Amino acid sequence: MGLHGVPMEGDDDHGEPQKFNKYACGCCIVASMISIIFGYDTGVMSGAMIFIKEELKIGDVKVEVLAGILNICALVGSLMAGRTSDYIGRRYTITLSSVIFLVGAVLMGWAPNYAVLLAGRCTAGIGVGFALMIAPVYSAEIASSKSRGFLTSLPELCISIGILLGYVSNYFFGKLTLKLGWRLMLGIAAIPSFVLAFGIVKMPESPRWLVWQGRLGEAKKILQQVCNSEEEAEKRFRDIKKAAGYDENCEADFVELLKNSNGGQGVWKELLLRPRPAVRWILIAAIGIHFFEHAVGVEAVVLYGPRIFKKAGIKGKDKLLLATIGIGVTKTLFILVATFLLDKVGRRKLLLISTSGVIVALTTLGFSLTMMENVEHQLLWALILSIVATYTFLAFFSIGIAPITWVYSSEIFPLKLRAQGMAIGVAVNRLMNAIISMTFLSLSKAITIGGAFFMFAGISVMAWWFFYFLLPETKGKSLEEMETLFTRGRGGGRIKNNGGVEIQQRNDV
Repeated sequence: MGLHGVPMEGDDDHGEPQKFNKYACGCCIVASMISIIFGYDTGVMSGAMIFIKEELKIGDVKVEVLAGILNICALVGSLMAGRTSDYIGRRYTITLSSVIFLVGAVLMGWAPNYAVLLAGRCTAGIGVGFALMIAPVYSAEIASSKSRGFLTSLPELCISIGILLGYVSNYFFGKLTLKLGWRLMLGIAAIPSFVLAFGIVKMPESPRWLVWQGRLGEAKKILQQVCNSEEEAEKRFRDIKKAAGYDENCEADFVELLKNSNGGQGVWKELLLRPRPAVRWILIAAIGIHFFEHAVGVEAVVLYGPRIFKKAGIKGKDKLLLATIGIGVTKTLFILVATFLLDKVGRRKLLLISTSGVIVALTTLGFSLTMMENVEHQLLWALILSIVATYTFLAFFSIGIAPITWVYSSEIFPLKLRAQGMAIGVAVNRLMNAIISMTFLSLSKAITIGGAFFMFAGISVMAWWFFYFLLPETKGKSLEEMETLFTRGRGGGRIKNNGGVEIQQRNDV
């Protein structure tokens, strides 16, 4: 075995103890740091909006626009990021994302009026789109199949840590003057953005991207660092070369680029216009899981947590912000638990358990808030039930749907289509995030806040059926095996994945 790993539970394909590679883990942690900045920007806005509304004298519509515009711009950013990462590489795309975040944070921290604040939020949104697309893709391409669930879920964990830091920032900066407090909340994100922009250049490039660019020698050296043995590195190297369309026995350090190796129209044609059956299924799975992540209403809880608790009967800014910190703590703790379960329990089983819990919690939250709205005096039991249901919802959401959305969608696309395919998934994700962020207040007025959560519960039921029928288990599979997993009716024997869904196993991969 190599020098980079430490013992870890589980066996490899030959029955030997699987080791956890410290260097690969370090690379994924640094790449995931960009997600902390995004999480902070999301979390801090929930409290900052209270003070922004008071100082700038803006109404609910402008508050909704301020909350949701980040995700509209992130949609654009994610689509730009797919093509950008194919051209300049995964590593420099993370650097670019940090720079964009830096500019957005400076604008928001300075913001003398609503227009400048909105411009800063839009700029940060572009950075969000880049970060959400590239961090999971980079982690998936660095990690081995045995630890990919853990390492690829790190960006989601970092988002939760960022959200929690944003809530804590709300509480402490909220004690400053009205004019200074919210500007410091938003502007302080410029510091980590600046540090990360320079720190990321010390990281290695994705070996899969290097192979795709014909830089085989560089890719092999990096694989030797992120693998635990020469044998593992060589096996992964051969598989990647074969998946990229090169001769797996090629030993040249640099080879001529294959046609369409830089993406472009060929990629979009394969992905959208004339996809192979397996690619079509993969695309549906990726779009669906990203759609449902936000369609179940998590953004309503994370972004409008203070309003929900206020509706439930909690009074005072300090108490509201402290209750909101509980949201961040719950989300972070359960995503941390999920990172250790993904490679043991599997994606599919954890996803179905998570969605089941979400359905029950949302139904309970809708019931308790409806009871609170229809009585003139405060119901203590309904107040307690609504708080418990909120935290229960976040716990179940965070242990499955939240991390698995990013792990699953970043690992299922073929190499050539991965960046652009992931970009489409992120675009759908941000679109749904924006729709929930920008309509929740209006929706809750139209059908009551309890009715809104009953609606989210109904959508969660549809999500459960989608996951059950269309998402096969990917635990333990290499990235190069994914297309085989999603192939039906093409030779080979019929097999069952861990969840019981039958798929066709091809013999030619």
